[in-house]
Amino acid sequence: MSMLLNPGFSFFGLFDIKWYGVIMACAMIIGLFVAIWVCKVKGYNTDIVFWLAICVLPLAVIGARLYWVAFYGVDSFWDIFKTWEGGMAIYGGVIGGFLGILLYMLITKENLAKLCDIAAPALILGQAIGRWGNFVNQEAYGPLVTNPSLQWFPFSVYITAGVPSPEWHYATFFYESLWNIIGFIILMILVYKIKQKGIVTSVYLMYYGLGRVLIEGLRTDSLYLWNTNIRVSQLLSGILMVAGLIMLICIIVINKRRRTKNE
Repeated sequence: MSMLLNPGFSFFGLFDIKWYGVIMACAMIIGLFVAIWVCKVKGYNTDIVFWLAICVLPLAVIGARLYWVAFYGVDSFWDIFKTWEGGMAIYGGVIGGFLGILLYMLITKENLAKLCDIAAPALILGQAIGRWGNFVNQEAYGPLVTNPSLQWFPFSVYITAGVPSPEWHYATFFYESLWNIIGFIILMILVYKIKQKGIVTSVYLMYYGLGRVLIEGLRTDSLYLWNTNIRVSQLLSGILMVAGLIMLICIIVINKRRRTKNE
């Protein structure tokens, strides 16, 4: 465990690489395989994933980095490009990735709901994996755990960095990772069972949004909206939940009207 808690390693003495970046890269690669899996289940051409990745992944990385830089800042302009040192934000990646999907849709005229349904299971699993970068960096944890009977991983995590002395905190990064793994299973069940486009995406928006709203409230390092007590991630998560609910209602209403029209 001590090796994993080291935030990075040296690449042949040339430059340092952060484990967070490595974990995020692995999450993206695994996400590609999941997207291919979804395409095969749905009977789509798997080439979609290749071309979609060309549009989505670069913008996801850029979005994740710019979101982090916007809130945390860097020492110099060139530091913005040092993604191998860490400093990525999941919500920025989601926003950038969605812009990539829109770009691909505009180029190919593919159905947006279809593309989002392909990406959603890959995304939530990637988010589950990516949270372990927080474990390595010793961040995204909750309040102090003072009860010795609760000082065990994964309920709580032993923090040594950035604190006066080593102490145990609620392992909120793990809670979200587990929540997302369960969400991935739910979405894949829907991939197999539901034919209607957009359902998988709407469930993702509601499910992930709900989990983030609940878990974000336990974190001690949340970003706040200007000088308010509003946590940025909770606000965005709430918006996702509402968007997912509206999307689901629209799909149900449209399908009902189509069935009525065909009767």
